Amino acid sequence: MWIKAGVISLVLLLLSRVLGLARESALAASLGRSAQGDVAVLMLSLPDWISGVLAAGALGYVLLPHWARQQPDQRAASQRRVARALLAVGLAGAIWMVAFPRAWLAVLVPGLSREWLGPATTALWFCAVALPLALLASLWATRLQHEQDFTGMYAANLTVNAVVIAGLLSLGWASSWAHPTVWLGLCLVLAMLGRLAWLRVRLSQAASVRGSAPVSANVPWPLPSVWGWAMLASGLPMLLPFAARSMASASGPGALATFNYAWKLVELPLVLAIQLAASLSFPAIARAFAADEQSAGGRAAEAAVRQAWVVTWTLACVAAAGLLMAAPSLAQLLFGWGRMDDQGLLDVAAWGRIGAWSLLPQAALAVALTVLAAQSRMKVAVAAYATAAVLQWAVGHWAGSGGAAQMWLLNAVMLGAAVAVTTALGGRMHQAIAWRHLLLTAATLPLVLLLSSMLGEMALLPGLLCGALAALAVAALSWWVSPELRQALQR
Repeated sequence: MWIKAGVISLVLLLLSRVLGLARESALAASLGRSAQGDVAVLMLSLPDWISGVLAAGALGYVLLPHWARQQPDQRAASQRRVARALLAVGLAGAIWMVAFPRAWLAVLVPGLSREWLGPATTALWFCAVALPLALLASLWATRLQHEQDFTGMYAANLTVNAVVIAGLLSLGWASSWAHPTVWLGLCLVLAMLGRLAWLRVRLSQAASVRGSAPVSANVPWPLPSVWGWAMLASGLPMLLPFAARSMASASGPGALATFNYAWKLVELPLVLAIQLAASLSFPAIARAFAADEQSAGGRAAEAAVRQAWVVTWTLACVAAAGLLMAAPSLAQLLFGWGRMDDQGLLDVAAWGRIGAWSLLPQAALAVALTVLAAQSRMKVAVAAYATAAVLQWAVGHWAGSGGAAQMWLLNAVMLGAAVAVTTALGGRMHQAIAWRHLLLTAATLPLVLLLSSMLGEMALLPGLLCGALAALAVAALSWWVSPELRQALQR
């Protein structure tokens, strides 16, 4: 049963991410590198981003342990309590957007020209409508996670992406009677309502088969400090790429959309390989720490952490090698059709190639945060991410508004956060890091970049083939030189 559920969840997660990438591809084809593309990217991503920062991760951190100790009627009551709070927050945010749109746009899209302030304000109005719906969807998805309905939880975003893609593909037909911003805004609201309808149906089905026994009759409500730390721990990592995208928009029309497309090249392997590997290792690491606490001199945690390091780091280097080699071909494949111009494709490829280097510190962060979470030491991670965010905002305007400069700055602050969090692990966990494996695997990436520059510009299929071969070569070399990797993959 668990294997079947895991496979289904992985397939749905993969499908959701691929469909999300298809949405960005359709967006690039429909609007290209333009101010209209900037407005569309902002409108379609802002509600879920705010929901992610304020609620999505924090709800899981706080409510899942809380619900596990409650009776069914208590869970329903606490869910209604949180729903009311989220809708109040969503309403307050919506009023803020509608009342002060220029203040929002000055922060989110500083490079927007005057003639596009009207459409961008309209986009914020639709975001205001969608925000409470996105926050409520986060709560209902968390409840499905508690009920272990991973199929319903992961499939919810498929509804959003499918509706948005349909809206983008029909944009030419709809433009005869509606402004593109209005049409996409209507599609956004429809997508949010469709996701809520799906989640509601799945919640009803989960309620009909629920039969778990209560653990405790009286469970105290989580303290505000618990909510605050959970929100910071889950929301701050999402702030860094979003802030870089906003600051890149100051370089001119279309820069925000172009940066967004470039980051999508990095985000897919980050989520599907690196973060997934770290997430899968979390139960083993948590059990290993628990076992070491019960037996003096236990070394189970070190072994589990070492395996997580070598697997996650190898996946990061493999993905980075493929992107360093094939970024132009990937940009051409995903975004090189419709209204996307040649300069836009060049920027997507160049910025995506720079962003590939961020996969290494993000792999280190994923493993280190997993270890800290197993030890209930997330305050260290919050401090590291908060410092990174402050430095990014402080240095970002000085570094320049170009997408390349902002991508390098993003790499730098992530590297700083990774060093800080890894240092905080302590001496015992430092000994668990396979430093030789990490250094040897990372050393292949400059060679891949050098080879890419020697080969020069390639056509689509040869470029994709060379990217695949580079990734396979790094994977094979890692397997050959690292007994830790071979041991980890045999488990």
